[in-house]
Amino acid sequence: MAKQRVLIVGGGLAGLAAAMKLAELDIHVDLMALGPVKRSHSVCAQGGINSVNATTRQQGDSEYLHFDDTVYGGDFLQHQPPVKEMTEWAPRIIDLMERIGVPFNRTQEGYRDQRRFGGTLFKRTAFAGATTGQQLLYALDEQVRRAKVDGKVTSYENWDYLGPIIDDDGRCRGATAQNLVTMEIRAFPADAVVLATGGCGLIFGRSTMSMACNGSAASRSVMAGAHYGNAEFIQVHPTAIPGSDKLRLMSESARGEGGRVWVPRKPQDSRAPKDIPESERYYFLEERYPKYGNLVPRDIATREIFNVCVNEGLSVEADKQCVYLDLTHIPREELDRKLGGILHIYEKFQGVDPRDVPMKIFPAVHYSMGGMWVGYERTAAGGLVPGSPLNQQTNIPGLYAIGECDYQYHGANRLGANSLLSCIFTGLFLGPCLQTSLNSLKYSASDERFDLLHRAERSKQEMLHKQLLEAPAGGENPYLLHQELGQEMTKAATVVRQNDQLAAALEHVSELHERARHCSLSDTGMWTNQNVTFTKNLLAMFPIAKAILAGALKRDECRGAHYKPAFDMPGVESVDPAERRREAERWCDKFEEKNRKFLKSTVASFDSKGNPTLTYEDVDTSLIPPRPRLYGIVGGDIIEQVWKERQAQAASGGAKGVTEAANGAAAVSRDPAPAAR
Repeated sequence: MAKQRVLIVGGGLAGLAAAMKLAELDIHVDLMALGPVKRSHSVCAQGGINSVNATTRQQGDSEYLHFDDTVYGGDFLQHQPPVKEMTEWAPRIIDLMERIGVPFNRTQEGYRDQRRFGGTLFKRTAFAGATTGQQLLYALDEQVRRAKVDGKVTSYENWDYLGPIIDDDGRCRGATAQNLVTMEIRAFPADAVVLATGGCGLIFGRSTMSMACNGSAASRSVMAGAHYGNAEFIQVHPTAIPGSDKLRLMSESARGEGGRVWVPRKPQDSRAPKDIPESERYYFLEERYPKYGNLVPRDIATREIFNVCVNEGLSVEADKQCVYLDLTHIPREELDRKLGGILHIYEKFQGVDPRDVPMKIFPAVHYSMGGMWVGYERTAAGGLVPGSPLNQQTNIPGLYAIGECDYQYHGANRLGANSLLSCIFTGLFLGPCLQTSLNSLKYSASDERFDLLHRAERSKQEMLHKQLLEAPAGGENPYLLHQELGQEMTKAATVVRQNDQLAAALEHVSELHERARHCSLSDTGMWTNQNVTFTKNLLAMFPIAKAILAGALKRDECRGAHYKPAFDMPGVESVDPAERRREAERWCDKFEEKNRKFLKSTVASFDSKGNPTLTYEDVDTSLIPPRPRLYGIVGGDIIEQVWKERQAQAASGGAKGVTEAANGAAAVSRDPAPAAR
C-alpha cells in the first residue's frame, strides 16, 4: 500500500491545528488554501478565546459552567457531548497556545489577563490585545512550518477546492482543486479529506467575514452527497461599521472592557454625543437586562439594537440606522493596550478617534452556526470517545469537517470567543480520530487501483471549466446576480424573519440560480482568470442559500439567532401578582410545546439541481436539561420561578417536563447519517 496522506482544505486555525497534530502523529498532510495561510480569515478574529483558568475558578467558575453557558447561549440546539468535551479541553488548549508563543495579555502581577464576553458572568476570555486570531494563527503557522521542513506537510496555497472524489463504495478518496494562478485542475489522492473552510458570509453580499468566505467548499461537498446541518442559523453581530465593500467588525471585546451601548432618548438628536447629558441617554441593554447589561449574548443584543433603531425610531442618524458604542469613559492607555487593533480599524475607515467620540455601529452578518453535518461517538459519561473515526466525520466516510464549516458546537447562537476555541479544539481532537480511520483502510488512495477514478474526476472538472469559458456572449452578469442574491438574503434572512418574505426569497433565489447557469464571462483567459473563479463560486452559493431560506421557513419559532416575531413568546406584563403567575404559566406551556416541536437540528440533503430536502434530527440534551433563556430580563423572574417549580415536580414523579424528551440521549454513539424523523 502506498504511503497514506490526508488533505486538509483551509489554512485557518482549524486547518493548521489539524495539520500540526497529524504531523506529530507522523501522518503526511497536504495543506490546501485559497491564498497565503497567514491571510486566512482566522487572522481577523479580534476579541479572544474562552477558557476557565485559576483566576476564574476562584470566582466560582468551572468547565461545567462554561459548558452550561455554551448550551444555554446556543438555546440548547447543539448536541451536548461534543460541547462538553470542548469546554473540558479549553484550559489545556490555552496552555498549549501559550507554550508555542501566543503573547496573551498579562496583568501587572504577571498572570494571564482575562476579559468578559457576552453570555457569561465570568471573565473567561483570554486575549492578545484585539488581534487574538492573528497571534493564534501565526503561532500555529510556525509549528506547521517546522513540519514542512521535516517533510510531513506539503503546502498548496492559491488552490480552490472543487469537490470530493468518491469511489463506488461511497468513500472519499481525495479531491479535485484548481490552481488560481495557472488555472490547472488537478486530482489530489487522499485517504481522508478534511474541510476547514470557514463560513459562507459572501452569500449575504456583505458581512464581517473575509471575501473568501463564500461557502463554496461546503456547497460542492453537499452536491456530492454530504449533508448540511442547521443552515438557517446565521449570527448577526451587534456591533460593526458599514462599508460599501464589506462590513467591519467592532469586537465584543469593546463591551467586555466596559463599552456601553446607547442612543439619545430624543430621535436623531443633533447634539454631539458628549453634549448629551446622562439623563437623556438610553442605555437600553442595561435597562432591559440589568444582570448582563451590555454583555447579553449576540442574538439578544442584535435584536435590541435593531428594535431600538427600526421599531422605536431612536437611531442616532436619520439617514442610516446606528447606535453609539461608547468607550470614551475608559482611560486611553488602557484602550490602547487592550483594544488598539479595533480602534485603529475604526479610526482608519471612519476618520474619527473612538477614544474621544463614541463609535457609530449597527449589526452585521458575522458567523455561520450551521455547517456540514458531522457525527460523534459518545462515552457513557457524556463526552467524546477519543480516537473514534466517527468524530467530525460527515455522512460520507473519509470526508471530515472542522471549525466554522461544521454545525456541531454553537447551536442557535454562538457565544463570543467560543469560535477560536471550537476551531483549535476540533483540529487537535481530530488527529487521533483520523489515525484510527487510516489504520483501518485496506488500500491507500494513492494506490494504482484508484488512478482511473482520479483521472475521471479531473476530466469532469476540466469539462465544466471549459463549458464556462465557452459560454455564449450576451448571458447573465455574475457580479450583478451576486448583488441581487446578497440583497435578497440580507432582507429576508438576517435579524427579523417573516414567512412571506422567506417564501418569496426562496422563489427569487431559485430563479437567480437558474439565471446563473447562463452566465457569460468577460475574461476567457487561461491565466489567473478571476472571472471564471467568481462565477464558479457564485453557482456554489445557491444550494446553501436555499437551505438557509428553506430551513428558516420551516422553523416556526424563535430560537437564538432565528427570530420570527409572529412566533415570539409573550412576556409577563401584568402588575397583578395572580395574573403575572398565570401569564408565566402560559409562557412555560408554550415553551414546552415549542421544544417538543422544534428542539431538533435541521439536516439538508440536495438533489442534482441544488434544491434541499429537509429532515430533522433529535438533539442530545441529556446532560443539561433545556430551560427558559432569559438572561435576567426585567420581568423574567416569575417565569424562572414557575419553571423551577415544574421541574421540581417532574423530578419527584409529577407531570412531565420538556426535559424528559431526552431525544435518544441514552445512546453512546450516532449513526454516520441522520435518519428522517
